[in-house]
Amino acid sequence: MSAGARSYVPHTDAERQEMLARIGVESVQDLFQAVPAAYRFPKVRLPDPVSEPEILAELRALADDNLDVQRTACFLGAGAYNHFVPSVVGHITGRSEFYTAYTPYQPEISQGTLQSIFEYQTMICALTDMEVSNASHYDGATAMAEAVIMAHSISRGKRTKVVLSPTIHPEYRDTVRTYTQGMGLTLVGDESLRNDLASLVGLVDDETACLIVQTPDFLGRILDLEGVADAVHARKALLVVACDPISLGMLRPPGDFGADIVVGDGQALGNPISYGGPSLGFFTCREEHVRRMAGRLVGQTVDNQDRTGYVLTLATREQHIRRERATSNICTNQGLNALAAAVYLAAMGKCGLAHVARLCYHRAHYAAQQIAQLEGYQMVSSAPFFKEFVVRCPIPVEELNDTLLSEYDILGGYDLGQVYPELQNAMLLCVTEMNTVDQIHELVDALEEAAL
Repeated sequence: MSAGARSYVPHTDAERQEMLARIGVESVQDLFQAVPAAYRFPKVRLPDPVSEPEILAELRALADDNLDVQRTACFLGAGAYNHFVPSVVGHITGRSEFYTAYTPYQPEISQGTLQSIFEYQTMICALTDMEVSNASHYDGATAMAEAVIMAHSISRGKRTKVVLSPTIHPEYRDTVRTYTQGMGLTLVGDESLRNDLASLVGLVDDETACLIVQTPDFLGRILDLEGVADAVHARKALLVVACDPISLGMLRPPGDFGADIVVGDGQALGNPISYGGPSLGFFTCREEHVRRMAGRLVGQTVDNQDRTGYVLTLATREQHIRRERATSNICTNQGLNALAAAVYLAAMGKCGLAHVARLCYHRAHYAAQQIAQLEGYQMVSSAPFFKEFVVRCPIPVEELNDTLLSEYDILGGYDLGQVYPELQNAMLLCVTEMNTVDQIHELVDALEEAAL
């Protein structure tokens, strides 16, 4: 059958051949050479059929081989965090009207979904001390990339320089580079850890669209942003701040420092680690910039009978279905993850979130104090930190992590030498409210023995 006879196929045979030639292969089958021949369609060699009890037993055996943070002490963070998820989160997100909800274009049949999104936006604004929130982006990295695009758009394309802190999460910086290819933007400031906050502010000039910083940063350090916004605004640039939402239970919110856009990853808000995803990226800004904000926005209104109602607002349908006319191609709302964050925040409340933040802070500092007393280990920085900190180790981090896992059933920290050459043999450790004092003592003892 020719491509023309299949009207639902968007590409012609000639177009497909052109694409294959561009990537250097002769046929679609060549794209699957990495798949062993025995497992390629249509000659897939499947095992003999088994009964349901037998396959369930096999799946349980496979699951038992997985490493999970319910049975293993986890001190690994670096962007995905082991926080307690109240059981009410799963009960609400598992309801069929939310779990299978379609995109809420039609408000007359989507009031529950729309209201939950509105409540999420309201709580995220309160948490960050900002005026408008969308709902939402795929993760913290895509939220940051969209912040860059938004800042560029606000300058009407006239400002083409973006200053990035070197201690922003490395994957966030990579995503920004990927998203902004072909836009003519120049990304500066991410070459060396020697670029401190003052020097980063000094890089902001009349060509700069925005300065982006993260606090707590990728190394766990809490940055003092006092006066940064004034210096950035003096150059008519924007200040973009990425933050850990749990930290806002005890730290000053970025909006209080004059940030123009605040982004971050909401995985910690009621979403399990799940091997790295899915997550959601929260995104807030000042109301004056709302019309240039990507993603979905739900507003509260009244109907013709003066009853409260909720609708998608300030976005045309082109935003979602006509890519060439959209201000952003972020379309799929991480609705279920945003709902989980809303339920988590509502269940915890101000006091609960503050308590979680304090537990993370104090347990992390206790762990750091104990580790710093070990021979061969030393803290890399004396700067204030939240729940993550950097420790210089006497042996390679990869070797140390292998020992921690195989001999002590402990999931160790992140090997910073992978992304920062100057931090070879340095481990980024994370301590949350899920790490008990006993687990911290076990980690300290294991680190001491592993270094002998």
